[in-house]
This record gives sequence, C-alpha cells and structure tokens, in this order.
Amino acid sequence: MILSEQMVTSISPRGGAVIAGFLLSSGAGEQVYSRGLGRRLRPRQLCPFLAGALQSGPGPHCVFFFAHGRAKKIQNKAVVNTSMLMRESKAENSKALLAHGNSRTAEWPPCLLAEPGPRPQTGQPTWAHQLQQAREEWQQRYLAIAQERQMTETFPHLLNVNEDPQLTGVLKFFIQTGSCDAGRAPSNAILLQGLGISDKHASFTNLDGTVMVTPHGQCKVVVNGVPIVAKTKLQHLDRLILGSNSAYLYIGFPAERGSEDLSRFDYDFFQLERAAAEGVSVDKLGAAGRGDGNADPSVLAVFQDYVKLMPLVAEANQMGEELDKGLRMELKVKNLASSDSRGYDLQKEVMVKVTHQRTHEVWIWSKAKFINRKFLMEELYQRFLEGEASHVAREDDPFWDPVEAVHLGSAHVWLQPLAYCMRLEEQVDFLNCDGTEEAVLHVHVTPCSPGGQACGDEDVVMDPLELLGKRMDFQIGLVRCLGIKWLKERAERGVQIGYRIYDLSSTFYTKPVWKTVNPQIEETVQFTALNASQEFLNYLQTNALVVELWGLQEGCTQLSSSQPDVMVTSEGHIMVDTKKISTVMDTSQTTSNQISELYMKLLKLEQETELLRNVNRALREENVLLKHSLQKVASAKPARKPSDTLKVPPMPAQLPAAGDSPHVSAQRAGSDRELAMALKVFYQSMNAARGQFLRLKHYKPPDDDGLLRPFVHQQSQRLKDFGELLESSLWRLKSDVARIVREKRAGLLHPG
Repeated sequence: MILSEQMVTSISPRGGAVIAGFLLSSGAGEQVYSRGLGRRLRPRQLCPFLAGALQSGPGPHCVFFFAHGRAKKIQNKAVVNTSMLMRESKAENSKALLAHGNSRTAEWPPCLLAEPGPRPQTGQPTWAHQLQQAREEWQQRYLAIAQERQMTETFPHLLNVNEDPQLTGVLKFFIQTGSCDAGRAPSNAILLQGLGISDKHASFTNLDGTVMVTPHGQCKVVVNGVPIVAKTKLQHLDRLILGSNSAYLYIGFPAERGSEDLSRFDYDFFQLERAAAEGVSVDKLGAAGRGDGNADPSVLAVFQDYVKLMPLVAEANQMGEELDKGLRMELKVKNLASSDSRGYDLQKEVMVKVTHQRTHEVWIWSKAKFINRKFLMEELYQRFLEGEASHVAREDDPFWDPVEAVHLGSAHVWLQPLAYCMRLEEQVDFLNCDGTEEAVLHVHVTPCSPGGQACGDEDVVMDPLELLGKRMDFQIGLVRCLGIKWLKERAERGVQIGYRIYDLSSTFYTKPVWKTVNPQIEETVQFTALNASQEFLNYLQTNALVVELWGLQEGCTQLSSSQPDVMVTSEGHIMVDTKKISTVMDTSQTTSNQISELYMKLLKLEQETELLRNVNRALREENVLLKHSLQKVASAKPARKPSDTLKVPPMPAQLPAAGDSPHVSAQRAGSDRELAMALKVFYQSMNAARGQFLRLKHYKPPDDDGLLRPFVHQQSQRLKDFGELLESSLWRLKSDVARIVREKRAGLLHPG
C-alpha cells in the first residue's frame, strides 16, 4: 500500500515542534495511524506500536515522518517503506530479542508483550477502529483539498486579507455560476462573519463570464476604496471591504489571471486606498513642502495615524449603530489649513469629530481620548453580544460626553498698516480645519489718541521707526459676523469670538450671541503701548491678529477672558509691549506699593515727555516764522558792499525770492501729505493682495481627474485676478508719486 497524497496539519499559529505520522504494518494485517498530530509522543504512547512491530513477523514495519515549523507551511507525506532501511530495521529488532533473552522478557513493559490479535472489550476503541477513523478523516480532508484545488482553477473567488499577514489567504469564498448571497445567515452560500455584516449583506452574480456584486439595502460594500450602492462589475484583483472592516481580494476567472504578486495587496494597501478615496493623502497634508523633495516626518506620522484610525472609527460607528447610540464619528486633521500669526503652518494632528445625529451635539476627541473610548466601547459591545444588559449610567457611557464649545475656524487680520498709523477695515474669512469658509468677519483696527479719538491722515508716518519709544494707542473693533454655517445647521446654537495679541497671555472673548446667523458684535477694545519697542514694531509689520470663532451648544459653558496678569493704564486701557516694565519689576523685586509708585512715576514721565514734545513742536514753528520775518527784513534793506578781502557772488536769478519761503514750506507740507495718502492707499491695496495670496495657498487640487480641469481654470482666474490687483496697486503708486514730483517741481520753478 502506497500513500502519496499530501496532508496539511493545523496547529497554533505560534509554531513550534510538530510530530505527525502514520504507522502501517502489513505482516499482521494491521494498520495503525498515529494520533500525535500537533504534539510530541511520549515513550509509553509508542509501546503498542513497538509491540506490534516486534511480533508481526516479516514484512514492512513502521515509519514516522517528523516536521518542524509553522502550521501553515507544514505538508506531510505518508508512504509505506519497502526499501533497505526497513529490512535493516527488522534485523536490528531480531538481534535485540536474542540479546535480551527470555529471562529478561518479564522486565519488558506490558505494552510490548501485548498480542496483536483481538483484545477484550473494555469500552475503549481498538487500534484497528482508530486507524479506520483516521483513514476516513484523512480521505475526507484529501477530498476537500482536491475539490478546493479544482474549484480554485475553475471559479472566481474572494480571498480574505487580514491585518496579520499569517492569517491572510486562509479563507476562500467561491463564486459559482448563477447567483449567491453573502452574509451572516446560515442559509447563505457565502457565510461571512465580522462587525457590520448583515444576515443578507450582498449578492454575487456569475453570468456569462462577468461577476457582479450588489449590496442589500443600506449594507456597506466598498470596492477599490469607493462605497457602492448599486450593482457593480468586479474586475480581477479588485479590493472589497464588507461591513466595517472585512477585507477581501477578488480573484477573477482563470483566463484573467497572470503571474501577479498578490502579497502587495496587504491590509495597509486597502486602508491607504480607502484614505485616498476620502481625499486624504500625503500631498494634501503638505508633506512635500520642504523643498528638498523629501517628505516631512511629522506630516507622515499624521498620515499614518489617520490610516491606522480609519478602521477603528468604522468599528466604533458600527458598534454605536448596533447599540443605538445615535452617534456619527469621522476623522479630521486639526490645523490642516490653519497657520499661525506669521502665516506658517501649524502642527497637524488627527482628531475625531463626534456628532449626535438626533440632538446635533458635537464633540471633538483627540487621538488618545478616542483610543481609550474605543476599548470601553468594545467592552460594552461584548456584553451586548453575550446578552447582558448594555445600559450604563451616562457618566460611565463611553459614547457620552458633556457638551462643550467647539472651535469652528480662524481668521487672519494683518497688522502692517498699524505700524504706519493707518486705519485698517476689512472683511476676513473664518476658515475651518478643512480650509473651507465657515463665516465672514467685519473688523477694523484703528490707531487713536489716549482719549480714543481716531487718528487722521496727518498722523500717518512714513517709517515705523518714527514710532519707536513713543506711546501708541489703537482699537480693535469686531463689528459683525456674516453667514455662520454653525448657526445655519442648527438655529439654537451660539457663537463667541476670541483673539490674543502680541505678548498678552490672555485671550479676549466677546459676549456670546445665540440664534443669529448674522450677529452684530459691536465690541471694541483699546490697547496701549507706552513705549513702543523695536520688537513690537516688527510684530506689527510681520504678524497678523488671529481671530478664532467658537461654536456654543445648549448647556455648554461659555468662554470667559481670565486676565489676572493684564496691566491697564490710568484711562483703563489694556497695556501691551510690557516686557521692559515687567523686567524692571522682576529685577528690583519691589513690593506692590512700590510697583504702583513706579508705575505712577512712569505715567508722569510719559506725560512730561509728551508735554516737552508739544513745546518743542511749538518752538520749531515759531522759529520758522522768525526766520521768515528776518528774511523779509533783510530783503527790504539795501545790499551791503563787499569788502576788499571777501567777495560775495551774486545770487542766481532762478532762486525764489525770500518772501516766497512760506509758500514753499506750505507746498512741501502739502506734497508730504499727498505722498502719505498715496502710500496709505498702496498699503491698503497690498494688504488685500496679501490676503488673496494667502487664500490661493490654501487651494489644493482635487484627487478626481474629472474635477481637475475646472480647478485649473478657476485657479488660473484667481491668479489672473491677483496679478491684476498687484499691477494696479503698483501702477497707482507710481502714477501718484510721479504726479506729486511733477507738482513739486512746478511749484519750485513757478512759485506764487
């Protein structure tokens, strides 16, 4: 008897030593199958085998085959050995009997003295019966393997893909000719298990060399990363995700197959494809923005976190649906399109947005918080599957959180005009984490006097250094907010607006506004820099005021401005640029009374300095008038004769007369005023151009090729508008300067 068929043993995936074999004996007509699969055989278990071998007479004896390694790689062959090795084994057995002699026979174990004939019935199956059972099991397994091989070569099928590579490809679901259902129900031709799998989940149709898949009802079926809702044709090597996260690779008809490397379609491939279909990629996250062509490691880490959390979020959504929690979770990338006050990208991180579908309440969970909640959800879901009560107190429910304020977006107001004492008033967009518009803010930043009166055009400076060491007062006014999507979605909600400026650690929040899509804010705060430092002037020229929009929900705590360290002037205005004052206070280590005294002295010195400036300005004006008077008197007297030693050259006729000096001075002042106005208009237009340029940076091309052409057209139009705005601003500045120069020259050549 020769057995040449292969058999596959199954043991623990951890691997380890395995002994599998057959014991066949033809001398006594007995065939014994070793049941030692998956474990080592002890010496006492070998006794019946050895007894039969020693007493069976001539003929082939026993052979064992040993195999080591992982269970999935083990394939054992059982054959009857009739070679020289078996004959040598029989000779060695005979020599062993003669060497021991009959006197030693009594010392042998009883199992070696057992007769090979029939044994008394003791309730235990005989070895012949066990061998027959083993042979039947082996035949069934062999038939199953042969049938599987034949069906693999005939029909298309689904191959499972698991997160553990060792478990990938162990399941095959064949799609035979006709139609078959897939799901949890035992009546289905394809029996599936997994989170989110329904009793009747999908149907597969194999007709005329074409395989179609159709989801049932609202069941989740994803093909190549894209969810489907209707009948879809499958191609060879298509990727399917059924339910929350059950991944399968479709193997087409034999004619469609080639020598493809199936190992590349691993679990990560499925998740990356799913993320790309959702519009999340390394390029979108900005990983290629370093200029050297290499990806930013921090952005790559965020992308990997996003891909790893995708199946977890899908499972959490499915558990919440089965537990009737009414929640919807979705992944978001925090600061995806946000920047700091200097326009640099902020650190990105993955977060989970949770929305209650009935109450429309919203929460934002960090990655760590979501993972912790996910474990608690699994514990609660397991109790639900075991039939235990899944109802828990609200405080212990992993699906519940108290409502809180939600960050909706941020807007940037560039402060460069303030460095030239120019008023700024514009409408800026609140951009959310995805870079889309959330609302529009009407805001103004106005330089003013200590009393709050707005500065005029005559206070505009040509160089910010003119403000160095001087007192600067300005007001930040939030007028209104327009088109808030947060309130369009749910009218019962509210909003608050907050901002923080320069070195102040506190955030200033407006009063909450409820149930209004276009709320009137009308809140103004005045800030004062007693001695404007170079750092503060640099801040105004290079930074923006970041204004944040926060969404309020019914029952949440409103945001408040905690200002324990804020310093105020005697007029009640908030002081900025106080680092020097703080340094003096820290080094001197004065008491609170001394601090108040020093502060009052500082204010007094500031007032005296301002008074001296005014006196100096008045003296300069009086000096100019005196010079003009002296020039008039000198022009009225006859010219003195030159001395013999000194000759004075005659005055050129082209120079203006002395009496025209006041006119020239007034003309020069008018030219300076017109130049300041021209620069003010230019800075305002450049500020608008800068905002338009920043918006251009946030636009990203779509992943869909069909939308690429419209996007290129829109982007070209935006670039054209930006170029026209820039050109018009420069042209207007050039024309204004040229006009002022011409007028000034004309005034010098033709005075009066």
